[in-house]
Parts: sequence; structure tokens; C-alpha cells
Amino acid sequence: MPVDIMPAANRPLGNDVTPREAWAWAMYDFANSGYTTVVITAVFNAYFVAVVAQRAPWATLAWTATLAVSYALIVLTAPLIGAWADARAAKKRLLAFTTVGCVLSTAALYLSGPDTLALAVFFVIASNFFFGTGENLIAAFLPELAKGRAMGRVSGWGWSLGYLGGLLSLGACLAWLSQAKAAGRETAQAVPETMLITALLFAVASLPTFLFLRERAVPQAAADGIVRSAWARLSATAHHARRFRDLARFLVCTLFYQAGIAAVITLAAIYAQEAMRFTTEQTLLLILVVNVTAAVGAFGFGYLQDRIGHVRAIALTLCGWIVMIVLAWLAESAALFWVAANIAGLCMGASQSAGRAMVGYLAPPSRLAEFFGLWGLAVKLASIFGPLTYGLANWLSGGDHRRAILITGSYFVVGLLLLAGIDVRRGRRAARRSEREERATAARPAA
Repeated sequence: MPVDIMPAANRPLGNDVTPREAWAWAMYDFANSGYTTVVITAVFNAYFVAVVAQRAPWATLAWTATLAVSYALIVLTAPLIGAWADARAAKKRLLAFTTVGCVLSTAALYLSGPDTLALAVFFVIASNFFFGTGENLIAAFLPELAKGRAMGRVSGWGWSLGYLGGLLSLGACLAWLSQAKAAGRETAQAVPETMLITALLFAVASLPTFLFLRERAVPQAAADGIVRSAWARLSATAHHARRFRDLARFLVCTLFYQAGIAAVITLAAIYAQEAMRFTTEQTLLLILVVNVTAAVGAFGFGYLQDRIGHVRAIALTLCGWIVMIVLAWLAESAALFWVAANIAGLCMGASQSAGRAMVGYLAPPSRLAEFFGLWGLAVKLASIFGPLTYGLANWLSGGDHRRAILITGSYFVVGLLLLAGIDVRRGRRAARRSEREERATAARPAA
């Protein structure tokens, strides 16, 4: 176990938080990132279109619609689950449940193949739902671990480890596919086995989280009033939204810029192959390198965010995204597209880490899971309409991927404009004031 010798005043972690616990929290990002990298971005999506749906005209639409359903389920349930977790102090228990659900659903994709469309759709929806819900829950631990001015730094530890975890899972799966090809097997025959590898790595890598991460929250409602209390808290949050106007504005900002990010993540490989004429091998190499760049961006920007402030750091990443979109639109050579892709990697890790830290900084401590649920809701909504915007623009333009990516890039511009109106100090004061009022109300004797 590492020994913490840093003076208390300089520690980024809370006074009762050990480096081992912070590492255990960050390891969950390492564990779950393999799922998105392998299943959503690089391996299973292509297998679904080519083998499960057998390259039918509706194959890509079926994949997009499947993901949209899973994100819609997360959108509908995230606020309630967040409020329930706060009321019962049950973030860690719920995280264990979603982890088991995602691991088992991912492993079940091993059963997919030709003529198994319904089965594959069901387990993709289930696995992505459990993944997204767990992502919200692990984020809600951040303000319990990090001091207010160090949330960007600590959040960056998690995101950077996450990209390394995705890199490990993708590398293991590619090694397995290469071995299968060398043995004379078809790549399509070996892809289902990579689902077992991904599930196993997720399960093993998440163990430190459940061994060392503590649940510091205390229950806030009686067992028989959880659902009623959860909805009441959500109603109160909506009713008093003006008291958290900076947080609310940031969530809308998140909705827009995450739509752009979701489109890039979902369609980067398609753009590389269709617009840039990359081969499959070149595309996979690009994804591997961008994961490394994203890890560097998440780690480095966490420290920069704590130095220059949340708004400036996020604004810088959004400017980077806009530059990346323009370069990708202009790129005719592979070299310029590689530059654009690596800028995307740096901004991807930085903007997602910075956004999570910003929510933790502006949310009242007693409503962390609830507000992180709203943050997750914004991210998942963005994951629905961001890629759909790209697809619609591509269809209406007769298959012009360059025009589609330029149109999708407008989401980053809107996000930057919304960000300009956020006052972080005012938002932090509103969160603290709300917390004091809730404590005073709770301490007041019943009539």
C-alpha cells in the first residue's frame, strides 16, 4: 500500500482518503473502458453489421437503433437511480449490481452469430445499459474522494487509466484475433470469443474498487419511502433549478458538446474508411494510438484544470475539438488526418474528465448521485442525437462524410457559447448554500 507523505494542505484527496482508495476508484475506469472500446467502438460493432445482420441494407441502422434504445433506458432511469442511491447511501451496492450485469451481458454476446439478431440486440442493450448506469454511479464517488480544487486532477487519474484499460482490452482481443488467423480460422469465428476476454478483464480489473472503495454517504430516507423520496427529491431539484442555474447551464452545455464527442467516437472508424480510404488495419492502429493520446490528455488536463479553472480548461478543449473538426474536413492526406485524430484523442480524455469534475464541483454534496445521474442523462441523450445527426446529414448529402462531420462539429461551437455564461464561483456558492439549508432542515425538530 502506498504511503502518503504529502502535507495535508497540499493533498488533492480528502483527509480520510488514502492513495490506495483513490487508485481503487480510478481502477473502475480502467476496468469498464474495455467494454466501450471493444464492443461499441472497434470490434463487435463491425461484427454485428457484417455477421449478425449479414450486411443487410438496414444493418447499420439496426446497430444505431440498438444503442439508441439502451441510451434511452439510461436516460429514463438515471435520475431515479441517482436519487435512490443518495437516499439509501447505496452507490457501491448498485455499482456492484451494474458491474455484474454488464460483465454477464457482455459474456453472453459470445453466443451471437448469424441468425441471432434478437439475442445480440437484447444483450447489447442490456450490457450498455448496465455500463452507462455504472458510469454514473462511479462518478458520484469523486467529490467524496477529492478536495474541491483538485477534482480535475483526480478525475484525470480515472480517465487516463480508463484509456489505458481500453488499450489493454483492445490489444488482448487483437492478439487473440491474430492468433486465430495464424491458426487458419476466420476472423469472424474468433470475434465472439473476444467478448469473453472483455468480460473477464472487466470483472478482474474492477475487484480493487469493491475491495477498497468506501461508501461514505449516510441513508437519508426510511426503507419504505425510497421511491417516494427519490421522486420528491427530483421534483424539488427541478423546482429549485434556478438556485443551481450554473450547474443547469453546464448540463445543457454538456448535452451539446458531448453530442459532438459521441458522433466522433461512434463514427471515426467509418469516416477513416469511407472518407480517407483507410484499411481495417490502419483504422485499428489509429484507434490504438488515439487511446494512448486520450490517456495523456485526461491525465495532463486534470492538473491543468486545477491550475487555470474549470471553465477555461473546458473552453480550451472545445476549441481543440473545433480545430480537429476543421482539420478532418480539410484532410486529403493520411498525415493530416492522423494529426486531427490525435488532437481528438487529447481533447476526448480532457473534456470528459473536466466535465465530470465540473459537475462534482457545482453539485450539493448530499445530492451527488442525483446530479451525476442528471449529468449521465445529458451524456446519454447526446449519445442518441449526436450520431443520428451525423447519419442524417450524411444521408441528406448523398453520402458526403466531410459535410456530415462539419455539420456535427457545430455542436462544439454551441457548447462553447453556452460555457461562456457559467460563473463557477456563483455555482459553488449555490451548492454550499443548499447544503447548509438541507442540514438545518434535517436538524430542525419535527412539529
